[in-house]
Amino acid sequence: MIERLQISNLRNLTQVNMHTAACNVMIGANGSGKTSLLEAIFLLSRGKSFRHHQPKRYIQHHQHTATVHARLSDGNTLAIQKQSDATTLLRLNQSTVYNQSILTEQLPTLLIDPSSMDMLEQGSASRRQLLDWLVFHMKQGFHPQWLAYQRLLRQRNSLLKKSKHLTHVQLAELRSWDKGLGNHAALIHHYRQHVFTKWQPYFADSIAQLLPSYAEQLSLSYHAGYDTDVALEVQLGERLEQDLQLGYTRIGNHRADIHVHWRSNDTVATNDTMPPAGSGSKQVIADPLPMLKEQAANVLSRGEKKLLITALRLSQLPLLLQTDATTQASTNENERVLTATPVVLLDDITAELDERAIEILLSTLAKLPCQVFMSSLTADIAPMVNDLWSNPMMFHVKQGQVLPL
Repeated sequence: MIERLQISNLRNLTQVNMHTAACNVMIGANGSGKTSLLEAIFLLSRGKSFRHHQPKRYIQHHQHTATVHARLSDGNTLAIQKQSDATTLLRLNQSTVYNQSILTEQLPTLLIDPSSMDMLEQGSASRRQLLDWLVFHMKQGFHPQWLAYQRLLRQRNSLLKKSKHLTHVQLAELRSWDKGLGNHAALIHHYRQHVFTKWQPYFADSIAQLLPSYAEQLSLSYHAGYDTDVALEVQLGERLEQDLQLGYTRIGNHRADIHVHWRSNDTVATNDTMPPAGSGSKQVIADPLPMLKEQAANVLSRGEKKLLITALRLSQLPLLLQTDATTQASTNENERVLTATPVVLLDDITAELDERAIEILLSTLAKLPCQVFMSSLTADIAPMVNDLWSNPMMFHVKQGQVLPL
């Protein structure tokens, strides 16, 4: 858990130095710096912003660097410095480290941002990252495999872009990469599938709370990005000509996706049975199984999509924290047991969710061993926070200044 947070030159946050609690509420007008404070914590944990990937977009004007430093309750200190040319400096306990994953392990951070509708309707990247965040924190072997896969994929795509006709030497090199990709892909898929299977009941529980009328109709599905019944190496070889024409690799772990499906309550009717004697028409018997209709994003209203996105993210925490005794009992040497306290970032939820949804969200978080940072336009949320947490901290954010209330 973060005990002290320091931020320098990130957007309008020139110098911030704040002590924090288990629950922290930032109150202020739009543009005051509330979201920037959440962005700073996310940057420290993930090494990137959830608003802009280019550091020069969030480094304060006329400054060359932005810095975030945190002291944790276990005594560890974390720091990240981003330069305008995207150079990154990372520190753990005052020592330089060279992999962002080291800080990510120390500070697992979950952003619940219901205002972002892109996750359901645009590309697969954000949905895939949602699953991979879980897998990273639950499976020790996942990240090395993922890094190796990404390295080989970049090499393969670079070669595909160079020429539509490969020499014998290039073809031999590509086949070697394909073999490596296939080996890594099988393990990555195994890790993802295992975590996804564990995730599903937690998602169902969150849907039952936030969208109870759709509890029996919404479900998750995982797509590996390739046919897992055939080795990826073989499929890459079969698709080489198409990949050469396109200049990139079309199948693999990097195309994996999570879909949310909606099933109608309508039943499927059949008309192939014999009618009763003298009825003059065929008897229709209804199939009791619901019919899979389409993507949930095509059916749900905007408000319902917000609740669905909230359920997707909220459902990850109980699984990550391994609160279920059965889950704990199944832990083996391949599982990563979380020791750090997860940090949950809630951005302007009072503007996006109704009171009932906010109460469900906050009451669920209050029962879990996590730290919460939330932003709000007004102090209306304070009574609910005070009822759920002991000694929460309230801050007023105005023009980049963060002052305790």
